[in-house]
Amino acid sequence: MSGKLKEVRERITSINSTQQITSAMKMVSASKLKKAQDAIVRLRPYAIRLNKMLMNILSNIEGDVNSKLGEQREIKRALLVVVTSNRGLCGAFNANIIKKAELELHKDLSEYLANGNLSILCIGKKGLEYFQNHYPKANIIKTYVNAFEHLDFDSTSAISGELMKEFEGGKYDLVKVSFARFKNAALQYPETEQFLPVPKVAVKNEKAKNYKANYLFEPQKDELLNTLIPSIMHTTFQRYLLDTNASEHGARMTAMENATENANELLVELKLEFNKARQEAITKELLEIISGASALTA
Repeated sequence: MSGKLKEVRERITSINSTQQITSAMKMVSASKLKKAQDAIVRLRPYAIRLNKMLMNILSNIEGDVNSKLGEQREIKRALLVVVTSNRGLCGAFNANIIKKAELELHKDLSEYLANGNLSILCIGKKGLEYFQNHYPKANIIKTYVNAFEHLDFDSTSAISGELMKEFEGGKYDLVKVSFARFKNAALQYPETEQFLPVPKVAVKNEKAKNYKANYLFEPQKDELLNTLIPSIMHTTFQRYLLDTNASEHGARMTAMENATENANELLVELKLEFNKARQEAITKELLEIISGASALTA
């Protein structure tokens, strides 16, 4: 076998192996995606509606309730939570979340980054690796880097509970979260949302600004809200993690599907190249045989 034929055959074998791996990874991601998608589809409408209700309540009873979680104060120290995956091979998924987080760092949080009053809490190893290498001035927190191993409510609530405790204690005056919002397997949108203080409802006109809804509370207002607000914030934070988890599996499934298709296209090209080279080798051998026979009969 000629050197060219051997080289092409080795490449075909190698790409075949790669295609089997990417195809298997696609099926694994598809299986995980179904479970992750079901979880976020069930939670998201409930979490968004609860958060809107909380924003409405706190906007209308400002000053009438003793809750520090909605307190708008002078921002001296800020925290950015960046939620990425632990593994790669999911296309531009992690890069897009990091890019969105960096946009926030260089825009609204640039002042705190410059004077050393910014902390970055990384959930997911990919984000941790990037920010440790590129942002030496920021305080990088890696306590919850492996949070994706346990996405049940109790585990995620431990993180959001710690954030609320630190906000109430004055360690941070602003907490934002960069994550990926899941739409489907092919589409994931990187977003940054304010987690604390609880954002107020945007007022569209002056007339609406002077209007306040009259809520009736049972039991007492403070007692109810001191239980309700943390519960809603726990649910909101879990949505960030479940959204990103489903987005990761969707992105990986799509990336592996594209890789499998690309491998298939390469195989078609290489097989044509192999057949062409083999045909050339056979033709060359036949010409040598004919030339040898002609020389003997001459």
